[in-house]
Amino acid sequence: MSRSVSEAGLAATVVLAGVASALHIGKLPVAIPVLQQTMGLSWMQAGFLLSVVQVAGMALGLPAGLLADRFGPRRVMLWGLCLLALSSAAGALAPTPDAMLVARAFEGAGFLLAVLPAPGLLRRCVTQPQALAKSLGWWGAYMPLGTALALGLGGVSIDAVGWRWVWLGLGALALMAALALARQVPADAPAAPGAAAALGPRLRRTLGAPGPWLVALPFFLYSAQWLAVIGFLPALLAQAGYQGPAAGALTAAVAASNMLGNIGAGRWLARGARPGVLLAVAFLAMAAGALLAFGVREWPLLAYASVVLFSALGGMIPGTLFSVAVAVAPGEGTVSTTVGWMQQFSSLGQFLGPPVVAWVATRVGGWHYTGWVTASAALLGLVLAWRLQREWVAHRHPGRA
Repeated sequence: MSRSVSEAGLAATVVLAGVASALHIGKLPVAIPVLQQTMGLSWMQAGFLLSVVQVAGMALGLPAGLLADRFGPRRVMLWGLCLLALSSAAGALAPTPDAMLVARAFEGAGFLLAVLPAPGLLRRCVTQPQALAKSLGWWGAYMPLGTALALGLGGVSIDAVGWRWVWLGLGALALMAALALARQVPADAPAAPGAAAALGPRLRRTLGAPGPWLVALPFFLYSAQWLAVIGFLPALLAQAGYQGPAAGALTAAVAASNMLGNIGAGRWLARGARPGVLLAVAFLAMAAGALLAFGVREWPLLAYASVVLFSALGGMIPGTLFSVAVAVAPGEGTVSTTVGWMQQFSSLGQFLGPPVVAWVATRVGGWHYTGWVTASAALLGLVLAWRLQREWVAHRHPGRA
C-alpha cells in the first residue's frame, strides 16, 4: 500500500470514529417520545437530557484538549470511545430517568474525549498539506453526518428493536471504532513523568495567544445560529403542514446538507483558497438564508430552500476553522487544547442560541425578527473572518499580515 493510500486510510479511521461518536449525540431526539411512553420521562427531564452534553462541552472542552495534548491524541480518543461505549450501555440498562441522566452526562464526557483530539491526530497522520486540508474538511462533517444518520435511521431502528437495543448497538459501534483506531493508527509517544504538572503552562500558552480566540469566537457565532435555526425548523415545518416522518426527513436533509460545506471547505483550502474568504462567504450565506427562511414563511418551499442554503454554505465555517486551528495554534503541543477551546465556545453557542431566538420571538410575537438576530451574529463573524485571515497569514509567513 502506498504512503498516500495509507495516510488516507488512517484519516478515514479517525473520521469514522468521529461519526460513531456523533451518533450518540443524535440518537436522543428521536427517542424522546418513546422514552416518555416507556419511562414516564417529563419534558423537563427530556430538556436536561438534551442539554447535558452541551453543559459537558462548556465545562470540559478545554480540559479534554489539555489531556489530549499532554498524553497523546490517540490515547485520549481511545479513552473517550471506551467511556462512550460503557455509558451508552449504562443508559440502556438505566431503570429511571435520573439514572439515564447520569449515564448521559458520562456520554457527554466520553464524546468530548473521543472527538477533541482528532484534528491533532490527523495532523500527525497526514503529512501532505493539501491532503491534511481535505481530511480536516471531512472531519468537520463528522457531526452533521452522524446527526443526519441518527435522525434518519433512529426512529426506524427504535421501532424495530427498541431503544435499549439501539443504545447497546451504538455502544458496540463505539467499541468497534476504538478497536479500529487501536489497530490502524500508530501509538502515541509515552507520556512523560509529571505530565499533569505541565498542564498549567500549556493552558497559559494557548489562551495567551490570539489564534485560539480567533477560531473559538467564530465557532460560537456559527453554532449559535445553526442550532437556533435547525432546532426550531420542525416547528416551522409544522406551521407549513409538515409533521411526523415528513418533518423528520426534511430536518435530517438540512442537517446532512451541512456536510457539503465542510467537505467543500477542505477541498477549496487544499487548492489555495484563503480561509478568510471562505468564512466571509459562509457568514453572508447564513445571514441571507436566515433572513429569507423567517421572512418568507408564506412560501414554504422558498423558506425551506433558504434553510438548506443556510446549512450547506454555513458548513464551510467548521470545515475552515478546524483547518485554521491546526495552523494558528501556538505550537505543535497545543492543537488539541486549541480545539478544546473551540469546543467550549461551540457548546456555549449551542446552549445560548436557541433560548435567545425563542426569547426574541416571544417578545415580538412571532419569528419575523429571528433572521435579523442571526444576521447580526453573521456580521460579527465577518469582522472575525478578516482578523483571522491576518493571523493565518502571519503564521504561514512570519513578518507578514
